[in-house]
Amino acid sequence: MPMSKIKRIGILTAGGDAPGLNAAVRGVGKTALGRHGLEVIGIRDGYLGLLQNRTIPLDSKALAGILTVGGTILGTSRIKPHRMADEDGNVRDMRDAIVKNYEKLGLDALVCIGGGGTNLNAQKLCEKGLNIVTLPKTIDNDVAMTDTAIGFDTALGIATEALDRLHSTAHSHHRIIIAEIMGHRAGWLTLGAGVAGGADVILIPEIPYDEKNVAKAIRRRSANGTNFSIIAVAEGALSSEDAARFKALKHRKSKAEDQESRLEAKAELTALDKQHSGNTLRLSQQLEQLTGLESRVTILGYVQRGGTPSEVDRLLGTRLGTVAVDLVMHRVFGVMVAARGEDVIPVPIKDVAGKRKEIPLDHQWIECARAVGTCLGDQ
Repeated sequence: MPMSKIKRIGILTAGGDAPGLNAAVRGVGKTALGRHGLEVIGIRDGYLGLLQNRTIPLDSKALAGILTVGGTILGTSRIKPHRMADEDGNVRDMRDAIVKNYEKLGLDALVCIGGGGTNLNAQKLCEKGLNIVTLPKTIDNDVAMTDTAIGFDTALGIATEALDRLHSTAHSHHRIIIAEIMGHRAGWLTLGAGVAGGADVILIPEIPYDEKNVAKAIRRRSANGTNFSIIAVAEGALSSEDAARFKALKHRKSKAEDQESRLEAKAELTALDKQHSGNTLRLSQQLEQLTGLESRVTILGYVQRGGTPSEVDRLLGTRLGTVAVDLVMHRVFGVMVAARGEDVIPVPIKDVAGKRKEIPLDHQWIECARAVGTCLGDQ
């Protein structure tokens, strides 16, 4: 029996917003409309809009002028289709309801743009029979199986510029300036910006640090006549002590033989995670005591996600988006469109879902940081 012709596709953006999302939406939409004559439906607010059947038509007019616009014209959310709270607060698997709406909308395929959580959710929906292609998006650059993700380059430029600007005030006031950069579980953004922005100390989640080592590096700079220091710290960077505690609790949770023990370990992990949220300020206070220098903290926060996407992210979003439509037309589903060097290739979503791309300890960025004398807190 011949397969039905692809006529209508949907697009959604999920997870945190990032520069370049609209470029990807445009790349998908204009290719689908212009090259293949498809009807394109925009899904509002990620998987939530698919559940609630909230859509907008994406015609040429809707796609005009969005290439340079930050954020996402479709909106986004972080819901998990397989674990959603209903009106009574009960957690339910809503995938069957989403499948019904997918069919009600007459969709032949769905393009989902997002990070690790989006790919995990996409895989859960693939298991229910939906035809899905995903595009990698995250400023953290931690999506597995792809060299880079939409949004990373813009955020890297913003964080680097922030470090450039902080140099002048650190030098003028003879201070330690600590810039907290996004990256809860992976340090790509902090490491890249730290090297590019000439940070004297870079602290990332992959390398637990000892504040005494950091203080020693700062005192050494002072002894050599440099009375200021710039520290780039990832929000998820851990001291050696905290890293050991996290590791022990995760091991305890994984080895727990009963539900009560698992919940107890999970609660302790949650409490430790909340405690860690103020870690950068505590590090600042510790360094003041250990060095005798004033220390100030700048938390870049959501400014790293905002604004006009860089030309690199516009190009990447367009490249990935156009290939996504070609894959749909060839009925290649259940894949993420990954960037590999100058190529764009499909990789199975199941190989991406639930995984995180962390920085290998022998990565060139780490090696070059050490080569130019940057302290990474471990020695």
